[in-house]
Amino acid sequence: MSYLARLASISIVLSKFSNMSFTNSANEVFNRCVTDYHIADHVDAPIANPYAEGSVEWTLYAKCWIDAVQWHLEDIIRDPAINPVEALAIKRRIDRSNQERTDMVEEIDSHFRKQYSAVAHLPEATINTESPAWAIDRLSILALKIYHMHSEVSREDADEAHREKCRAKLDVLLEQRTDLSQAIDTLLDDIAAGRKLMKVYRQMKMYNDPDTNPVLYGQK
Repeated sequence: MSYLARLASISIVLSKFSNMSFTNSANEVFNRCVTDYHIADHVDAPIANPYAEGSVEWTLYAKCWIDAVQWHLEDIIRDPAINPVEALAIKRRIDRSNQERTDMVEEIDSHFRKQYSAVAHLPEATINTESPAWAIDRLSILALKIYHMHSEVSREDADEAHREKCRAKLDVLLEQRTDLSQAIDTLLDDIAAGRKLMKVYRQMKMYNDPDTNPVLYGQK
């Protein structure tokens, strides 16, 4: 079964769950982004976001594109023959990419905070271990893992033992995405019903801040 056919079958399974609307949509955005990236399959290929700027879909696509570029930068930097100067430049690029990714995840959480701002919390409401957007971030990464693991399953230059090992891993990844999707939609339902608190702690990456990284502020 082709990669796109397999994705379509998973979408059909997901659509059977009435509470899967948000993650079903998010997974479609992520799948489209991963497929679009691999048309050129180059870390410097320009992004052509097909969604309306300002929409949550636009942010999901842009965030997944960052993930796709960073995935391939991580491949490149592991080349044992890479020039050290080039490797350092890529490391700096990955650092910037991580900050952009964090900013977009927090933007998605802001979307949910606004959406559920009027919800009255139940007295027994609890806080989840992570915010909705950071769980959705994991869905984006899973889309990439599934795409690349499917590529390994289809590799003609690999032996059957390799393909079978990757086929088993692919099945686990697909199951993981189904479980994570259900968990995210359950969390969103709980927030909408007041059973969970929509509370977000902003990331405070001190090494990116020239006022909190001692190596940086020590140079002033």
